[in-house]
Amino acid sequence: MNSIKEIIRGILIGVANIIPGVSGGTMAVSMGVYDKIISAITGFRKDWKKSVLTLLPYVIGAGLGIGILSFVLQYCLTNFPLQTSGIFIGLIVGGIPVILKKMEGTKVNLLNSVIAILFFSLVVGMAFLNGNEVSATDININVASIIQLLFIGIIASATMIIPGVSGSLVMMILGFYGIIISNISNFISALLAFDIPALLHSTAVLFPFGIGVLLGIGLISKLIEILFAKAKGATYSAIMGLIIGSPIAILYKTEAATINAITIIVTVVLFSIGFAIAYILGKE
Repeated sequence: MNSIKEIIRGILIGVANIIPGVSGGTMAVSMGVYDKIISAITGFRKDWKKSVLTLLPYVIGAGLGIGILSFVLQYCLTNFPLQTSGIFIGLIVGGIPVILKKMEGTKVNLLNSVIAILFFSLVVGMAFLNGNEVSATDININVASIIQLLFIGIIASATMIIPGVSGSLVMMILGFYGIIISNISNFISALLAFDIPALLHSTAVLFPFGIGVLLGIGLISKLIEILFAKAKGATYSAIMGLIIGSPIAILYKTEAATINAITIIVTVVLFSIGFAIAYILGKE
């Protein structure tokens, strides 16, 4: 039963990572498993078996979320953007009680307040940057592009696991969101159709990006672990600022053609469902 809950959490984290404006790190915090995942990543060399057993359900869930639900999600975001955003905002807000519990004992002082405001401003400010999708959906494979994809992977993964910072939004700003998402979709389609040339091309794009993601996760996870150990109060203040700013960033990125009473009611209902899911899954 616990493994199923962890896989569900992984699915939500994976889906969150591919939505511009939504942070996979925020979702992990909301689910109450952020510290657990970071510790498993940084402790991999000390006890790799334990780390693998801890991370495996989340990896499986994230893979399912990205590989399967991305098709459904794309349809929902295109046709029901406000309603879809509503459930993710609910998932984020529903996790705040979990974070507040972890912050017990944290002093409310000037330094922590300034840190929270700064990081709130960061995530909201990022949403106001030019994060609109660029036309490029593919890239020519050569030495330069492979190196570029490697560094994009490092940057993307670092931002994906920092709560409140949307890795997808950062990739949009850098102009690589369409390239990566389209190649994930093309890889799955080519695999199902056994289209070898298309499969090789998508692999050539995704492999260096994936290596960069792994490197970025390893580097940033160690940094976050040090911050939790040395400056827990300030770190949680920063996370809270990022999380409070996330709903604003998501709503800003949501392009709803028409808003009526039914749309608002459905959005509120989905928000409530998302809140309930995060609250339940956040309880160990």
